[in-house]
Amino acid sequence: MSRITVIGGGAWGTTLTILLTEKGHNMTFWLFEEDLVAEIKEFHENRRFLPGFQIPESVEITSDPAAVKDSEILFFVVPTQFSRKAARRFVPFVSPSAIIVSAAKGIEETTLKLPVDILKEELKHENLCALSGPNLASEVAKGLPAATVVASKNEDNARTVQESLMLDRFRVYTNTDIIGVQLGGALKNIIAIASGIGYGLNLGDNSKSTMMVRGIAEIARLGIAMGARLETFAGLSGIGDLITTCSSRLSRNHQVGERIAKGEKLPAILSSMGKVAEGVPTTIAARELGKRMNVSLPITEEIYNVLYQGKDPYWAVNDLMTRSPKTELV
Repeated sequence: MSRITVIGGGAWGTTLTILLTEKGHNMTFWLFEEDLVAEIKEFHENRRFLPGFQIPESVEITSDPAAVKDSEILFFVVPTQFSRKAARRFVPFVSPSAIIVSAAKGIEETTLKLPVDILKEELKHENLCALSGPNLASEVAKGLPAATVVASKNEDNARTVQESLMLDRFRVYTNTDIIGVQLGGALKNIIAIASGIGYGLNLGDNSKSTMMVRGIAEIARLGIAMGARLETFAGLSGIGDLITTCSSRLSRNHQVGERIAKGEKLPAILSSMGKVAEGVPTTIAARELGKRMNVSLPITEEIYNVLYQGKDPYWAVNDLMTRSPKTELV
């Protein structure tokens, strides 16, 4: 049994807290919103982000950053665009021996940094891991079978996190390709927006498969250019996460694409969701990364045009379909 803190009060942070408590750890659940802290303490349920699932009474619920000071493992489950600001709160309190696990999926829009790099810069810490996979929070919280992957350059750290989290219904694998695992989790959200557009336009199952397969090719091209391994994108954090996010209407990014296809405007969609759709800001960052690395990202480019240039989704699909002939190889 370890002392573990989950930082971030969204659906996935709540789910991880429930899983880790079931595993028998001494748990702290840190949330930014003081009113949400009070609500969870009263009802032992995150009614705002994960209603219907009980948070055990043994969990310490807090908004005090000092509560993490004795934690052996810290899971950062804060949206990527807010991770840097959140991490700064914990600088004086994180133990030098602690393992830091990023469970966010995205690319920082202003710096083009991945979540682990953000935490490394702000916390001045070396024991870093990334957690990613096909993990819809509500399904995992229900106890439905699922798997994920924890990546670290330090295999001992990855195995420690693996052992801390694995249950008979939640299988955890390890990987040393921390760049590839993070990129798969970040970029699949862009492809999920495209998949949602296809669903909203009633383009059929063939187009869905085409979008996913060409999407993983696009993800792999950028990943390889950034130093990731090709085989990582065939795993849970690559094609596994992509299939789930592109196929499920529970995905917030899929919902964004579907609603845009039906004529809604992006600002109205985002304001009505009440939750973060990471693929929206990640589209900007990925597009810029592609330019810097001289990597072709045609789906990302068209999603950028739809989200930020007002392009009609129908014509975005048309322009993807009428590109010049290519080889299928990555």
